[in-house]
Amino acid sequence: MYYLSLFLDHKKDVYLHIESSQIMINLAILISGRGSNMEAILRAVKREKIPVNPAIVISNKPDAKGLKVAQKLGVKTAVVESSGTKGGSWEYDQKIVSVLEQNNVAPKNGLVCLAGFMRIISPEFIRRYQGRILNIHPAILPAFPGLHSQRQAVEYGVKFSGCTVHFVDEGVDTGPIILQSVVKVKDNDTEESLSKRILEQEHKVYPEAVKLFAEGRIKTKGRKVVRV
Repeated sequence: MYYLSLFLDHKKDVYLHIESSQIMINLAILISGRGSNMEAILRAVKREKIPVNPAIVISNKPDAKGLKVAQKLGVKTAVVESSGTKGGSWEYDQKIVSVLEQNNVAPKNGLVCLAGFMRIISPEFIRRYQGRILNIHPAILPAFPGLHSQRQAVEYGVKFSGCTVHFVDEGVDTGPIILQSVVKVKDNDTEESLSKRILEQEHKVYPEAVKLFAEGRIKTKGRKVVRV
């Protein structure tokens, strides 16, 4: 079951939907929690005039704090509840795809950003939107994929960590790398302190990756993402 809500007003950071002929990319952001990367992207879209239309924010959790943030920014939101469904389920992901299509986020004109979306997405979803799904990971991939990357970095004793924006493929954090930002690991760092500094970089590189994609300034050659 899913439901939609639309909040529009005339505050400074509200995104009004423009005619489809005037936009290059329809953007969807998938979240599960507070949505800080989502907010960074949405604010950068307005501030830097990134040529995308924020079409929809979707959460798999009805109590995700990021939903209210998106609504305050005037972006339509939807909840597609995932309780009781396994990760990687095409049956569930078809509901997500239905919401995307209802909001004109299609494989030909859409961009889907995972921003703290705590579900494994199905191979069918990935193949349908191949080359149009981005994710951000709090490590310098290919090091420390999967969960608890910051904890892994601290426990392993690395001197540098950071974050990576990459295209999503059918592996776990294995897609072609778009951008990375390096963060020095301090001797007294904890998982929490390192996570905080990495998150600051995430808020910079994710919007930049969206901008590069939207402006057609990157393309994939095998495993490499190159500027054009």
